[in-house]
Amino acid sequence: MLNQAFMRLARRSERVDRGRLVDTFVNIGPLMTLVSSVDHQVVFGRRGTGKTHIFNYLSDTRAKDGDVVVYIDLSNIGSSGGIYSDQSILLTERATRLLVDVLLAVHATLFEYFVENSEEFDLSQTGPLLDQFGDLITQVRVVGEVETKEGSTHSLDTRQSSGLRAAFSPDSVEVGADENSSTAESNSVSAEVGRRGREQHAVHFGSARKVWEKMIEIISPKSIWLLLDEWSSVPIELQPYLADLVRRSVFPVRGVVVKIAAIEQRSMFSLSQAHGNYLGIELGADAAADVNLDDFMVFDNDEVRARAFYRSLLYKHIQATDVLESSDLNIKTEIAFLGKAFTQVNTFDELVRASEGVPRDAINVVIQAAQYAGESAIAVEDIRRAAHAWYQRDKETAVKSKEKASRLLHWVITEVIGARRARAFLLQTDARDELIESLYDARVIHILKRNISTPDAPGVRFNVYKLDYGCYVDLMATTKSPLGLLPLDDLDGDGNVRFIEVPPDDYRAIRRAILDINEFYRYVANIE
Repeated sequence: MLNQAFMRLARRSERVDRGRLVDTFVNIGPLMTLVSSVDHQVVFGRRGTGKTHIFNYLSDTRAKDGDVVVYIDLSNIGSSGGIYSDQSILLTERATRLLVDVLLAVHATLFEYFVENSEEFDLSQTGPLLDQFGDLITQVRVVGEVETKEGSTHSLDTRQSSGLRAAFSPDSVEVGADENSSTAESNSVSAEVGRRGREQHAVHFGSARKVWEKMIEIISPKSIWLLLDEWSSVPIELQPYLADLVRRSVFPVRGVVVKIAAIEQRSMFSLSQAHGNYLGIELGADAAADVNLDDFMVFDNDEVRARAFYRSLLYKHIQATDVLESSDLNIKTEIAFLGKAFTQVNTFDELVRASEGVPRDAINVVIQAAQYAGESAIAVEDIRRAAHAWYQRDKETAVKSKEKASRLLHWVITEVIGARRARAFLLQTDARDELIESLYDARVIHILKRNISTPDAPGVRFNVYKLDYGCYVDLMATTKSPLGLLPLDDLDGDGNVRFIEVPPDDYRAIRRAILDINEFYRYVANIE
């Protein structure tokens, strides 16, 4: 019965109604306290970490408190198909279409809100304000500097020819002369129009701010919460233009709170301009960027918190399927639920470890494990088989589509698991690498800690990365299985390398754990 319920779980939150999302939400430490602040904020997190779930829960809580919530899923914006990413269309036109479509979505939500609450808000006041907002939308456009080149040409072509002719016959002699001449004259004028320089907004931001300020006056003391989800679904070259619209027209208005959910590796919030100016949002200055969901739920960082989160997550999701109420299982607590669903506590720990801090991965693994288990409780072997299948189907396939990233992953696995028998490694924070970020975005490596230091390398900062569970799960019953999280430089009494299992705050003697990414590029250069 429980396995059937697991197999009915929704894999993605956007396919579930908001009421069920609220019922299945699990808070993590100070997460909701941070996200509920009135500061403009960007919430980072990779695919599957729960950004949409959090924004839906935040929408519900703010609405219950009486605030106006404008939730926009940017992946569903517009009715113009693939115009945003169509490179054959000018950037100015694509950016204009994006800004207009977003403002139309905001207008539609506000219109619906004021109509539904017409008893509270006088439509004679809100109606003209919405009309003014609509007029503003028609004025939005992005333009570029225009450079015009003109020129003219004139040509004259004269040709002349002459000749003699003679004809003889028995009765006469005929002699004559021929002369031909021709003149051709042509004039042409050419004009060339081109674009140069950086495209700029042609939006009257003062008018936009006034509209928002009047809305705040009408709904005061309530606030407007503008939640922009799936930011990274917008083509990256258009993101700074949308960010600039938000910063200039909304950020200065007291009573409006903006939250943006984005994937860090797929986001660009600003473009630098001359004289220190910029287009877009400057993170840290204009908007806080202090929440990264990737840091919250990794098993190796905090086993107790990770267990508690995933225990509540699965229990609430199973409750939402109504299987507990419609059966005689008599499961009243989360602990009792674990006892029925898994063969032992270690099995559930294996699931938490396999999820690597990504709730969507945990749900997909448990769905697959339930299929393997059939009518029995889920065992460790079921979790391992399911995790390996999920890794191959979802993660490894994505990496294989990028040849260089795939080559780097296999090199890291060889160096870290094969040579060091470890599951994690250190990389200098200033060694930013596109391929490493690609592996992180694909969720085949995970960050355990950021910006740590070591006495062995003063002034140098490191990030601690962990290889995904799927990278080594098939080795766990073999002699090639990793022996620990991070290797230390010193040996134990038997001459073997010692390992640490929990990332400490003070890193000492960790030279053996540092990975030099330049070695990979030297390796590639030698084999090519």
